[in-house]
Amino acid sequence: MRTEYSGEFGEDGLADNWLDQFATWFADAQDAGLPEPNAMLLATASAEGRPSARTVLLKGYDRRGFTFFTNYDSRKGQDLAGNPRATLVFPWYHLHRQVIVSGSVARVAREETEEYFAVRPRGAQLGAWASPQSTVIGGRAELDDRLAAAEERFGDGPIEPPPHWGGFRVAPEEVEFWQGRASRLHDRLRYAMVDGVTKIERLAP
Repeated sequence: MRTEYSGEFGEDGLADNWLDQFATWFADAQDAGLPEPNAMLLATASAEGRPSARTVLLKGYDRRGFTFFTNYDSRKGQDLAGNPRATLVFPWYHLHRQVIVSGSVARVAREETEEYFAVRPRGAQLGAWASPQSTVIGGRAELDDRLAAAEERFGDGPIEPPPHWGGFRVAPEEVEFWQGRASRLHDRLRYAMVDGVTKIERLAP
């Protein structure tokens, strides 16, 4: 199985900073009608170096980095507690593009978590209380029972985020923009942030 790529991406079309460049490519992904263009692969490793990866959804980005929300007791949450570094990959296959972000990770302020949680669908709010994410459960019925208990607890009233649930922000140290090209000679342009200075580098494909 092989797809021949035909894109092109050079230094002359590159923004001065990773934030503006990401905004442009993210808009392209949305305009192209890609399903869930904010879906990103999150790779972490435990304190002992055991890697794991999963897909999460980007919920915000700015000059500080890329934000997602999760259960802090989940596997990714435990990984990041012991080893607060991660890599993100935005796999925009249809555009023959990907963006790769690597950097340090920290929890967002509780106020930011509360602000985001308030606009989640009610079912997702209840699910955050019902699911002991990444732990072994006896079956679907157990999860349904936990959801029913959460529904009974909150009734028709407001639902606050659980204390074990919140946001993480990946502060980029490297952001690579990858554009597929013919003959596997892809364009790879990377912003590397060192001591407050941004350096733009071209990587061999």
